[in-house]
Amino acid sequence: MTRVLVVDDEPQIVRALVINLKARKYEVDAAPDGRTALDTAASRHPDVVVLDLGLPDMDGVEVIRGLRGWTRVPILVLSARHSSDEKVEALDAGADDYVTKPFGMDELLARLRAAVRRAEPVGPGEDDLTTVETEGFTVDLAAKKVNRGGKDVRLTPTEWHLLEVLVRNTGRLVSQKQLLQEVWGPSYGTETNYLRVYMAQLRRKLESDPSHPKHFITEPGMGYRFEK
Repeated sequence: MTRVLVVDDEPQIVRALVINLKARKYEVDAAPDGRTALDTAASRHPDVVVLDLGLPDMDGVEVIRGLRGWTRVPILVLSARHSSDEKVEALDAGADDYVTKPFGMDELLARLRAAVRRAEPVGPGEDDLTTVETEGFTVDLAAKKVNRGGKDVRLTPTEWHLLEVLVRNTGRLVSQKQLLQEVWGPSYGTETNYLRVYMAQLRRKLESDPSHPKHFITEPGMGYRFEK
């Protein structure tokens, strides 16, 4: 059973989420502040976190960074902050998706399901391609691991899914719309700021010179291409 950690200091929102999630057979833990959220995540090991940014004791972005220090658990931000800069800051810190308040429960649950799917391991035999090597790093698609300089590189589920789509299409242009829909889901197609943030993160983690990428190539106005 999928375990969800809901982090929000608004009791009515927590109550609505708990009722709807339990009705769909999720196990649910709730935390009213950032410190409790970090402690609960460490002890309960949720499969996905739904996180408000406006917490009473610390900013939600700090919680994201705290979680990303040790776990790849999918993080779905649920916040009243609407500006593009604030969304990018949360994504840049390691969130996997962003839903603004007020929200529709059906949309939130669909995004939560998509976040959980992105974190699921790929079953054996789903693709003959297993390992891709470049001069700087190696991608093991079967094990969902990236090694650079003899050390494993920590990627979030969304970073990994984006990398996987590009690597499986090595040398081919993958359109912005295709990437958004494959990584985030069919209802996405215009959230190009997601791609900008995550491509920058992949370049920082894997390119020897992120400002002059050799492997993650932008085709302006069209999409992205992975080159070995």
